[in-house]
Amino acid sequence: MPHDFTLLEDLLILISASIAISFISNRLRLPVIIGFMVTGILIGPFGFGLIKDAAAVEALAEIGVVLLLFTIGLEFSLRRIIEMKRLVVWGGGLQVTITLLLVTGIAYAFGRAASQALFFGFLFALSSTAIVLKLYIDRAEIDTPHGRTGVGILLFQDLCIVPMMLMVPILSGREGHSAIRILITLGTALAAVALIVFAAHIIVPRALYRIVRLRSPEVFIIFIVFVSLGTAWLTSQFGLSLALGAFIAGLVISESEYSHQVVADIIPFRIIFNSIFFISIGMLLSAGFVARNLLTVLAWTGALIIGKAIVTLFVARSLGSSLRVATMTALGLAQVGEFSFILAKVGTAQGLLSDSDYQMFLAASILSMIATPFLIKAAPRLGYALQSLLSPDSLLEPTMGGFSPKEPLRGHVIIVGYGLNGRNLSKVLRRVGVRYIVLELNPEAVREASALGEAIRYGDSTRREVLHSIDLEHSRILVIAISDPIAARLTVALAREMNPDIHIIVRTRYIAELPDLYEIGADQVIPEEFETSIEIFSRVLREYAIARNVIQREVERIRREGYLLLRLPTGPSDETSPIADILDSASTKTLVINVRSPAIGKTLGGLNLRRRTGATVIAAVRDGNTEINPGPDFTLEHADKIVLLGSPDEIQKAIEYINAPSEDGLHEDAET
Repeated sequence: MPHDFTLLEDLLILISASIAISFISNRLRLPVIIGFMVTGILIGPFGFGLIKDAAAVEALAEIGVVLLLFTIGLEFSLRRIIEMKRLVVWGGGLQVTITLLLVTGIAYAFGRAASQALFFGFLFALSSTAIVLKLYIDRAEIDTPHGRTGVGILLFQDLCIVPMMLMVPILSGREGHSAIRILITLGTALAAVALIVFAAHIIVPRALYRIVRLRSPEVFIIFIVFVSLGTAWLTSQFGLSLALGAFIAGLVISESEYSHQVVADIIPFRIIFNSIFFISIGMLLSAGFVARNLLTVLAWTGALIIGKAIVTLFVARSLGSSLRVATMTALGLAQVGEFSFILAKVGTAQGLLSDSDYQMFLAASILSMIATPFLIKAAPRLGYALQSLLSPDSLLEPTMGGFSPKEPLRGHVIIVGYGLNGRNLSKVLRRVGVRYIVLELNPEAVREASALGEAIRYGDSTRREVLHSIDLEHSRILVIAISDPIAARLTVALAREMNPDIHIIVRTRYIAELPDLYEIGADQVIPEEFETSIEIFSRVLREYAIARNVIQREVERIRREGYLLLRLPTGPSDETSPIADILDSASTKTLVINVRSPAIGKTLGGLNLRRRTGATVIAAVRDGNTEINPGPDFTLEHADKIVLLGSPDEIQKAIEYINAPSEDGLHEDAET
């Protein structure tokens, strides 16, 4: 009897087609998720029909959803929620609520039943966590103002999946419409969830500890897969979703000390099954349906993108974001999320969506996802253009209070960004008496710092009016210490135009950003990536007890060579090499003249230190007063500090000569 390898053939088709499409997507700089969906469209039953067992593929896709929710639970943290509570609770709550009400009202106005209209609101309230986070990470924008706002809203949306899934059977009418029935259903579901969480919290950590003690990676991975799939199956037995159970399992394990290892081990499985999930989404779309209803599909897609963008723009502005940041956040979240497809499938099974509505929703949603990379790429220019059209005092772009100097600023330092670097710099400048002013886009940080008397003002440094209000034209130094590469480049270009003589220092994350920043006018660029490498080797050398002056010499050498290589296409000229070698061979050492030193009472000329050891005294400190390059008549006294210059061997000889055990080792000598 021949074996049936239909599923294996389908998997081979899925993998081979996705590799080809992913390669093309990578060449076009599109997220691989879009390539997966295009793959599904091409090989699905509505495309070339290469997949024979679509039901088996959908079953594998369910596993992909389970693993996706499991990893989200692993990365979920109550501490993170607390830190981002305003963005998550207020921003996410407002976005979901407004979108829900708006879509529900529109659907109801077009004749849909109230329950069906509310279900449409569920579908369109969510955005794609997978696509948005992938794009933000690839573009190094995850820590930017719009990145943080977007992540906060997405996190709240992910939490809303649970109650939305619980509400689907109720909206379908199969659980009854009475308030008592709804409360019983929700109460039963919540009790089941609480019971599963409690049991998992008690059992899983102890079992995980036992598994780890076996020191078997194979058993560890098998146990993790068992926990994620097993908890998902258990919740399904209570009438809840598989995805909810997987999320609970991830949440429980995230509290253990093994969560990072779990994430590392589960990612390969998640990648494989997630790719199948997104391919299965594409397989659901009928290209023929889209062709027959092209104008309607485009209208749905346009309304979806514009509507969600407007709602998110309003929400981001209510959080205090500038119009530029709010626009970038809005365009980033203007699509339907992957979990909406799960809701749509459940809703279709419950009778909340007709087949035509389902196909229309799929078409519009997939097109909105495909448009997302292009929207995020265009977001900085669109945000800056929209912001430039409006004055800072307009309705859409109001200003906020902050530090107002009593007299015009002159020769001051402007600090853009009040993160760790900005705070430390302002603290030092305040101590040494250098005037400065800080620009920050986080309204909460501005309020807190202003209350403490900090010279800080809310404002977007990419705006000419904002820079003019803090007298950039008369400023001496501009320090840009923000995690927004696009805003940094715009600020450098604008500042150089407004004040050609200003000295611009930019902190950036990656070395690759140096050429662009120097080209548009930055005087100094400090890449964290490069400076971190210097700090690492410095600490390694200190652990080996290498002399501080040798470490400092190596640091200066790496900085000199590294930054020259980064700025010059052909590297440093050979003409500077001899000078560099001479400087690198020199060291300095501070020596305190102790009470037993035979050099006390003798002059530098009498010691004849240079002829005897090769080292030179370049400075001397006495009673807090420093004398640079002291002459031959300078007489050494107890507790004097002298700075020696020379090679390490020469300095060591000088130390031994000055601290000679016997006075016979030192002789007056008139030579200098």
